[in-house]
Amino acid sequence: MRNSKTKTMILNAILLGIGFIAHQIFPAIAGGITPDLTLVMLFCIMIINRNDYKSCLVAGIISGIFSALATKFPSGQVPNMVDKLVTVNVMFILMKAMYALPLLNKLKEKKDQVIIFVMTLVGTFVSGLVFLVTAAAMVGLPASLMSLLVAVVLPSIVLNVVASMVLFNIIKLALKRSSYQIG
Repeated sequence: MRNSKTKTMILNAILLGIGFIAHQIFPAIAGGITPDLTLVMLFCIMIINRNDYKSCLVAGIISGIFSALATKFPSGQVPNMVDKLVTVNVMFILMKAMYALPLLNKLKEKKDQVIIFVMTLVGTFVSGLVFLVTAAAMVGLPASLMSLLVAVVLPSIVLNVVASMVLFNIIKLALKRSSYQIG
């Protein structure tokens, strides 16, 4: 049991580190806002740890800290941390609900693919919306909320969905070859 927990913590740390580096090097799209690639890794970690809320919450907190460190948005540190806390909790509830659906259980191998797709789609929107609302309340936005949702959050959703589908399959294949059990 302890060995399994240690492996999981190391895997989570590696994935969070990869997400941080990807977020750090990705250029800003509009108004200093960058697609948050740490979300992709957070959602992968959540699926790997789907039965462990504490690990998901810790990954969300660390993801928020990493996003705050890498933000290119002026005074975006607090909005990044707030959005990750909200996102990890909302997405954990959505993930648990999706795994409980009888329809998804019939999909067998494709179930995780559908769930990572939906989690990334909804989660990136939730994260972007919470970030923008928090930033608007704290320091203001360089443009209207709706225009930033269209100009930044929607392209981020597309980018994150594609990245999550590719990266989750790579992670899943690597874990399968190393005989690591997901979930």
